[in-house]
Amino acid sequence: MRSTAENAQLALLLEVAGAPKPGNVDRHREYPDLRFEHFLAGAVGARDGLRMAADGERLGAAFREAIAGMSDQRGGNTQFGAVLLVTPLVAAAGRGDLSPDGASAVVAETTVADAADFYRAFEHVDVAVEDPPEGMEPLDVRRGGDAIPVLEERGLTLEGVMARSAERDGVAREWVGGFERSFAAAAAIAAGSGPVTDRAAEVFLELLAEEPDTFVAIQHDRETAERATERARAARNGDIDPERLSEEFVAEGINPGTTADTVAAGLFVALERGLDV
Repeated sequence: MRSTAENAQLALLLEVAGAPKPGNVDRHREYPDLRFEHFLAGAVGARDGLRMAADGERLGAAFREAIAGMSDQRGGNTQFGAVLLVTPLVAAAGRGDLSPDGASAVVAETTVADAADFYRAFEHVDVAVEDPPEGMEPLDVRRGGDAIPVLEERGLTLEGVMARSAERDGVAREWVGGFERSFAAAAAIAAGSGPVTDRAAEVFLELLAEEPDTFVAIQHDRETAERATERARAARNGDIDPERLSEEFVAEGINPGTTADTVAAGLFVALERGLDV
């Protein structure tokens, strides 16, 4: 039987293997400097941090360790958002309560020290983020450890950091919203049929058709993200071939990364609940 940490690793691997995932690296498509193999290496590297979360160690420390391991490959940022989304779910599963309430309890218990480790994780890999709102420049995550004195001065926990980002960032919104889309994705994957990687790709398209991807909005703008969702809806409805949409997104540099992160979280929950692979 796989351990909770092993299920988290497997979820990261299954997510990247799902195809087609329009705009994302999958087993059929990759970018010149960000390849399928980098994601495989990133999932392997995250192992120790995921195990720490499952064993009940402090959440921020577990996340930072997972990101340090994930970054030990040449592609750069492969699964920062996915690991951020999966880690509290792993912690909840380790406690025996993998549910929206159980995951929310893990988030509510985060501390300023957890927030500090979250900021330190940005020193391991470049992550695309929006410029902070006016007045929040001292808390720009791109400052890494240099922002920790401000965190400590303001008494900001990791939950507090996520709450301040939830309006603009889909992963942060999951953290403070009971992981609603993650658990919905898990239910959809479990209810599907056929290979799990095919189910993951189908749920990816469904999620993208439902809601604009915040990573696309960060990379481009809100209008581009909304248009990408309209195109995903057309693919889901059979009006566009998903393979064709994948090629178009890659050519246009549209990468719905937050949607992929949510699929990874859904895969983890489904695996923990008995999804057979």
